[in-house]
Amino acid sequence: MKSKLILLCLMLLGVAFSTLQTRGDDDMGAEKGKKDIVDTAVAAGDFKTLAAALKAADLVDTLKGKGPFTVFAPTDEAFAKLPAGTLEMLLKPENKAKLVKILTYHVVSGKETAADVSKMTSAKTVEGSDVKITVTDGKVKVDDANVTKADIECSNGVIHVIDTVLMPEEKK
Repeated sequence: MKSKLILLCLMLLGVAFSTLQTRGDDDMGAEKGKKDIVDTAVAAGDFKTLAAALKAADLVDTLKGKGPFTVFAPTDEAFAKLPAGTLEMLLKPENKAKLVKILTYHVVSGKETAADVSKMTSAKTVEGSDVKITVTDGKVKVDDANVTKADIECSNGVIHVIDTVLMPEEKK
């Protein structure tokens, strides 16, 4: 009887632990698969600038949509690396088209996990251009940005955190 009770307790602890793992917050503070890309990024706290830029570009509803999307999301620190005045200039209403171009250059249609991305040499962005993808010693770069955290699951896609804002080339 005592061994059955111990076994039952261990089984219940196992269920409780696995529930905590699947229900618990992932590294970005969102319940896995429960929040969309925008809500996941906002909840993380490291993407305030990205959230403000998405709002200024009227892209919030798009990235809250069905998707799926793959977003290479620059952190606040990545935006801070931009030359002085660049962000302020981009957030002005008269520069909305340029801001949309930059932000959509960070988005790929479809859900591309880290395993998928690491097999690519490029990916077509929603903006229309390709981002270059390289893998060196297991580390993934998208254009000049390092992927610092990958596979942040969202209800409508996946986020890969990057340390540099991607800039599409100006077409001549």
